Amino acid sequence: MTLQTEFRNAMAQLGSAVSVITTDGPAGKFGFTASAVCSVTDQPPTLLVCMNRNSFAHQHFKHNGTLCVNVLSGEHQDLSGVFANASLRSEERFLHDSWQVLSSGAPVLSSSVASFDCTIDTCHEVGSHSVFYCQVQAIRISEQPRGLVYFNRRYHTVGDDVQA
Repeated sequence: MTLQTEFRNAMAQLGSAVSVITTDGPAGKFGFTASAVCSVTDQPPTLLVCMNRNSFAHQHFKHNGTLCVNVLSGEHQDLSGVFANASLRSEERFLHDSWQVLSSGAPVLSSSVASFDCTIDTCHEVGSHSVFYCQVQAIRISEQPRGLVYFNRRYHTVGDDVQA
């Protein structure tokens, strides 16, 4: 087994929240599904988002300079699949669910658990990915009590009303 395969297998054991990352601006409206998102600091509020540089939307995110991290609820497994489907055109993805905007103009999922509307402050290239450091400009939090996580290569729902 290669170190890369071992790494992927071990990372599958690290549960992560599932988000749809969106952008809109001069380069157009795009979105993708991600689990590689985390907080960096709260002074100023900053997130990091990792994106494969081979992604069809990579240059659009860099050019627009904005993004929104839409944290998915337990009911969004199908939407996660829509935004992960490389065969769908960007416009088709946004026909699913309801969208609004906050300050950056990036699409905000109306039914998300939370949305972090950001400007991309810095971008570092690491291996096959770009790491976007994003300053949070606005936040929207819902009353949705259940979140969607990805663990052991499968979706799981977590939250207050989930039976153990």
